[in-house]
Amino acid sequence: MASIKQVQVTFDCADPERVARFWCEVLGYVVPPPPEGFTSWDEFEGSLPPERRGAGFACADPSGVGPRLYFQRVPEGKVVKNRVHLDVRVGTGLVGEERLAALEAECARLLPLGAKRGRLLVADEYNESCLGMQDIEGNEFCLD
Repeated sequence: MASIKQVQVTFDCADPERVARFWCEVLGYVVPPPPEGFTSWDEFEGSLPPERRGAGFACADPSGVGPRLYFQRVPEGKVVKNRVHLDVRVGTGLVGEERLAALEAECARLLPLGAKRGRLLVADEYNESCLGMQDIEGNEFCLD
């Protein structure tokens, strides 16, 4: 029998704290406490060598149920479509017009945060509707 493992989802990005704070707003996540021995993240960052400052940031589900999200600075920008993306489940259990209304309402909430709207995939005989989006650095995600 395999043991259960915790999962962390890691994003490559240019500005880890900015992207992490965006996802905190999207998911209702929080910034975890700073490492032991530090009273704030600013104090922790100040203890790092200059080249490591701002290199990473995280956010976590305050209930401890969802995965931790980690954001790491990389030198290159996003070039192609993500191979993995998050589905933000805002329409679970809803169908038809009610589902579309829930997707549109969440899209309207996220646009002022810097998200970009993508393509609406309308329900077919196999799948319910979902709405493609991008975060503030262009990483794809879906409102599902």
